[in-house]
Amino acid sequence: MNDVPLIVTTDWLAEHLDDPDLRIVDATVFMKFPEAGGPPDVESGKEYFAHGHIPGAVYADLLGELTDSESDLPFTVPPRDAFIDKMTELGIGDGIRTVVYDQNALVGESVAASYWASRLAWQLRYEGFDQIAILEGGLQKWQAEGRDLSTDQASYPKANFSGQRRSEMLATKEDVRQAIDDEQTILIDSLSPEEYEGSHIPSSQNVFFGVHADEQSKALYDDEKLRAAFEQTGALDPGKKVITYCGGGIAATWNALMLNKLGQPNVAVYDGSMNEWTSDPSCPVVKSETR
Repeated sequence: MNDVPLIVTTDWLAEHLDDPDLRIVDATVFMKFPEAGGPPDVESGKEYFAHGHIPGAVYADLLGELTDSESDLPFTVPPRDAFIDKMTELGIGDGIRTVVYDQNALVGESVAASYWASRLAWQLRYEGFDQIAILEGGLQKWQAEGRDLSTDQASYPKANFSGQRRSEMLATKEDVRQAIDDEQTILIDSLSPEEYEGSHIPSSQNVFFGVHADEQSKALYDDEKLRAAFEQTGALDPGKKVITYCGGGIAATWNALMLNKLGQPNVAVYDGSMNEWTSDPSCPVVKSETR
């Protein structure tokens, strides 16, 4: 039974820092969009982790170690064995509670969303691990509250990982093709309204991943406000399936987490997202000028 909530507060984490069955994971990746447009520049957060992190934390490298190195697309899920090997090396597995955070590292933007943390949490749940929570507000909120940082490198005994992969949590390109004309499946584009208007998958609706938390405090809005962002899409209907997507399958996991928090369990993430969709000329897109 999962006794870890989807999201924990900084107060909760501070109270549980010394729990022997708790692991804390920094999943930061820095992403910067060039002013002239084009694909973002991405940088591992490992060096920044070494300069200061939440006490007891270990670093999980989503950029270098926890993506499929054989894929033509960035950030797609790695082979199950490789992922589990890395998680167990970090001490994550059966009987272990885990809290993952990031530095809210969308460089040059004021969006408050721990979407790198939600990406790692989603990958863990996809592989069958449930004892995972996101730290609300991430490292920025932790620091703003004057809480301690550490430069010590934590290490933990290797864990055992017996969870089974949940294939229903990952949507493929073919799943999305079928969803376009399926009234029982809701497609949610997680990108900004400007990006959505420029090019999106037919029948998808836009819920920008950056509208769920306060930009200053980094705290999540209450459930009533979170629910309002999705209500008009039909995504909260428990009888519907939801597929979230974005540019590369990262921000989509943040929207998926919010939907889970609001009681919608039937959510899959399109892992290839627009990176894959737009690279295939047979995949239809809707642009603002043709709407």
